[in-house]
Amino acid sequence: MTNILILAAGTRNKVVQYFRRVFDGAGCVVATDASALGPAIYEADKHYIVPHITAPGYIDVILDICKKEQINGVLSLIDPELSLLARNEEKFRAVGTTVIGSSYELCEMALDKMQMYHWLTAHGYRCARSWMDKEAFCRAVKEGEIGYPVFVKPYRGSASINISKVYDEETIELLFSHYDDLMIQEYLNGQEIGADVYIDLLSGEVVSIFTKKKILMRAGETDKAVSFKDPALFALIESFVLEAGYRGQIDIDIFEVDGQYYISEVNPRFGGGYPHAFECGCNHMELILNNLNGVVNQRKIGAYDEGIYMMKYNEVKIIK
Repeated sequence: MTNILILAAGTRNKVVQYFRRVFDGAGCVVATDASALGPAIYEADKHYIVPHITAPGYIDVILDICKKEQINGVLSLIDPELSLLARNEEKFRAVGTTVIGSSYELCEMALDKMQMYHWLTAHGYRCARSWMDKEAFCRAVKEGEIGYPVFVKPYRGSASINISKVYDEETIELLFSHYDDLMIQEYLNGQEIGADVYIDLLSGEVVSIFTKKKILMRAGETDKAVSFKDPALFALIESFVLEAGYRGQIDIDIFEVDGQYYISEVNPRFGGGYPHAFECGCNHMELILNNLNGVVNQRKIGAYDEGIYMMKYNEVKIIK
């Protein structure tokens, strides 16, 4: 039996359902959340209500679940917990559990948008120019290096919280006077793209890439999208992922501007738009199951049809 633990399941019902479907007959799917009103936990074979990730002893609670349920692999669906899992990887390994994710350094870089910006520019990848020093940004505007509009956002933010599209210096000054830890980012006026990528845990090779053009976003997640393929984009993604050293499931935000691809952000986890990839045949749950069973996955880049649309809509979960 191969058992998996999904942490912070929240509202990611589809992700848990897919794991149940793939692990059916092969093992058990266990889910956790800090609230009994996290609907996705009720899709799992078993679930646990756990403390918040910042609570003292939280990681010990998760390790106890791993021992009790004989968990082979563990992953989280929220950004702040990814670093926590990576930092405690040896403790999980000691109880026979594989952390399905990237290194601590890469999880931290994914959270820190300025760190990601510096890495991308240092390694020659196109990305949105970024500043934390508003005076340096204003000088760049005066010298004609950058123009409005721009985005102002927390440099360690997620889910598109507190992001402002700004059209003048007065608003920049106002935002910086009210909030700490802000950054200014160039506005990329182009097609936003999402990529769902799986890097084999055993071989370290990229074995699956799914790309979609985003049509509509809601709360930082893809609400409507259409699948497409571009060999040049696949090559860029593979080069970036291998150079950085990611492992397991990752979600990449990319912009296409005037025929050029710009890497925006990386989430080293299942993204909110992943169901699009699964329904098009990119079964990353199966890739995880194979890896947990010691099987190296075969490379299948772009193994899906183009022109397949995803449209999200609301559902309800009723429990007594």
